[in-house]
Amino acid sequence: MIGRITGLLLEKHPPLVLVDVQGVGYEIDVPMSTFYQLPVIGAQITLHTHLVVREDIHLLFGFGTEAERQAFRQLVKISGVGARTALAVLSGLSVADLHQAVATQDSGRLIKTPGIGKKTAERLLLELRDKLDSGMAGGTGVTGVAPFSRSDSDILNALLSLGYNDREANWAIKQLPAGAAVSDGIRQALKLLSKEK
Repeated sequence: MIGRITGLLLEKHPPLVLVDVQGVGYEIDVPMSTFYQLPVIGAQITLHTHLVVREDIHLLFGFGTEAERQAFRQLVKISGVGARTALAVLSGLSVADLHQAVATQDSGRLIKTPGIGKKTAERLLLELRDKLDSGMAGGTGVTGVAPFSRSDSDILNALLSLGYNDREANWAIKQLPAGAAVSDGIRQALKLLSKEK
């Protein structure tokens, strides 16, 4: 899995960007929320990425913040919502707007997204209700600046791979002292989560 890309921004053709990483050009699809935050061509950027592997193609999606990537990952888990639809949702709504729409069960905001009808919007709201954490509502970030530090992102990914959900993992990370080392942070987070169960 390609989790993060740092390199020079070579081209911008919405929603596609081309990023040069030590001589290799990666074509990455980004939501418009990330696209609008991109610096000028030739600048160095960092994108959190999600790789989709199919029989006939590998697609790389990039996000300016970890919150956007986590929202994208929750969206593509929903039956009938593909990567392109998830990208369209995040292009039309910020993570904070999506979180608010889910919290208030406002299907009208989702229906404005191309490809999302009333039934799909209602299914999205229902399935995302317990999955989007309020911690994800932050991160209206600029490309290359994540709402979590690099170690926090590593800790989050470790907790998610151990089977904790986004809400539990984000809660545990918020309890950790700032700048905790990855191994110490994982150990402390596991202790905190075991007490909560």
